[in-house]
Amino acid sequence: MRRTFSIIKPDATKRNITGSINKIIEDNNLVIIAQKRIKLSQEKAEGFYAIHKEKPFFRDLIEYMTSGPVVVQVLEGDNAVEKYRNIMGATNPENAENGTIRKLHALNIQENSVHGSDSNENAKIEINYFFNDDEIFNN
Repeated sequence: MRRTFSIIKPDATKRNITGSINKIIEDNNLVIIAQKRIKLSQEKAEGFYAIHKEKPFFRDLIEYMTSGPVVVQVLEGDNAVEKYRNIMGATNPENAENGTIRKLHALNIQENSVHGSDSNENAKIEINYFFNDDEIFNN
């Protein structure tokens, strides 16, 4: 698949580093074909993260993801899912490689600035959760 889904999380939008993150994305040959800044409702956040509902961190995750605006994006490029996961870096910024978004911008494991789809199947689901066809520009 040539598309993946990204969220620039509340810690990053609060610190006004969306442009810096977008530059890293674009400098690594991914094209932002759709993007919008939204405030997640509790219901929308719980639906998106439903897979984690039984985990002990679920409530904190929902509280964090609804604490401020996020930027949801559709990215396009060759091997987009794998490429973006490499650009993001490890979930724990201490383990992330130099030059990755999380090494450069994450505050900690939870406030790690970005989310990206972990598979082509999940990318399709996540894109459809936030975007309709009219909002996505085809390159």
